[in-house]
Amino acid sequence: MALEIERRFLVNSELWKALVRRSEPLDQGYISQGAEGVTVRVRRAAERAWLTLKARTASAAVRQEFEYPIPVADAEALLALTPRRIEKTRHHLSLSGGTWVVDEFHGANADLVIAEVELEQADSALELPAWCGEEITSRGDLSNAALAEQPWTQR
Repeated sequence: MALEIERRFLVNSELWKALVRRSEPLDQGYISQGAEGVTVRVRRAAERAWLTLKARTASAAVRQEFEYPIPVADAEALLALTPRRIEKTRHHLSLSGGTWVVDEFHGANADLVIAEVELEQADSALELPAWCGEEITSRGDLSNAALAEQPWTQR
């Protein structure tokens, strides 16, 4: 079983921008958000695409995650099938303590900036950068799937 161990934070300044090593635009749509906590997502970057299944566990920071590359044309066809979509730019950072990214949302989620860090273990010690604000790991209303359903600008 593949596990994703991730903590999420609102970003409160632009100091993270000095740490960006690469950025990529992402378009993602939610095909299914099942009542049992299983989400099926399609994501497209410029030249790559994936189908991802995520399932909740007892911890908000830990989820089962299964991700499979798919042809970009298939991703575009699947994205056309769902109105629940988000667009964002993902910035990959050079920062220790885990794999850090910052997502800048666009469209109906504009002005929302979220930092995510993937960890090796759920109890890993974490030194937060000064630009990380409120932790939102357990806030389901700020998950990407929830933002595709009810955008940030409509809150």
